Formats: sequence, C-alpha cells, structure tokens
Amino acid sequence: MGKIVAVEYVTLDGVFEEPVWSGPYFNEELGAWQDSNLQEADALLLGRRTYEGFKAAWPQMEAETGHFGVKMNAMPKHVATTTLTDPEWNATFLTGEVADAVTELKAGSGTFLINGSGTLVNYLTRHNLIDEYRLMIYPVVVGEGTRLWEPGTRLALTHSGSWRSATGVEVISYVPA
Repeated sequence: MGKIVAVEYVTLDGVFEEPVWSGPYFNEELGAWQDSNLQEADALLLGRRTYEGFKAAWPQMEAETGHFGVKMNAMPKHVATTTLTDPEWNATFLTGEVADAVTELKAGSGTFLINGSGTLVNYLTRHNLIDEYRLMIYPVVVGEGTRLWEPGTRLALTHSGSWRSATGVEVISYVPA
C-alpha cells in the first residue's frame, strides 16, 4: 500500500505560502531532515503551482544542492492540474477525479511526498488520503498570507513524533486519528 506524506513549512500563525521567513531559521539539521524525507520518497505529488515553481527552479540548482537536487530532478512527479497539457521534468499529470487518481497511486506501493501544494493538501485532507503530516513550525508570526488550512477544515490528528531544531523550529509529525 502506498503512503502520502505532506511536508509543510508553517509559521506560528498558520501561514505557509512563500516561506522566505524560513531563511533565518533553516540550518543543517533541518536540511538533513528534509533530505531524509526526499530520500524516503519514491515520487513527488504536487499541485500545479508548486510543480511550475519547482520545475523552473530545481534544474538550475542541482550543482549547488548535490545529491538532493539530483534526486529532486530525477524522481517521478505526479501533478494535479486541469490546465497544463505538456508534462515536463519527469511529470505525469493526474487524469480524471484527483481523489480517484491518488487512491489509485496509493493502491500501489511507494511513498509519495507532497511539498507546498496547499490546495492539493486541503483537497486530499477532505478525502482522507494523506497518511502523515510533517510540519516544520517556524517561530515567526507574519500576520498575513495564505494559511495552510482552509476555513472550515476539521481534522483530528494523533502526534507521531517531534523534535526541535537548534534554531527553534518545531518539527512535528501527525497521522490522522
């Protein structure tokens, strides 16, 4: 059975978009943790906007990011989109109803990693398709921006692990209760 893991950067006030605020807190231990998430994954599962941003950035970052960038560029990507037609960067576009397509992915094997992709995370949460949420909660309040959870989201979770980086980032893992 496949596994869907969402890894998200989040502020104390729940904002996850454009995480430029993470820079001062990101360090080698968070980098190593992110590397372990990527190495565990067999494929990425992304929303269209995140896919387009990653596709534009990662091919130019391989030299500076080493094996992380090599894996990021080489691994398969499954993308939820209704507007794109020409998959690039080892991508396959999900067809039909997204919940059905992701259920089919999960019927196989492997770990599918979601980074960013807030609309997709919320959609898959509503359909009970995410197996684990790994949140990096940064000790910063930005006051405005897109929140990870859409209004009205209700979700019961069970704590499955946590640790704190030297820079004060709380890394907390949850599974659906």
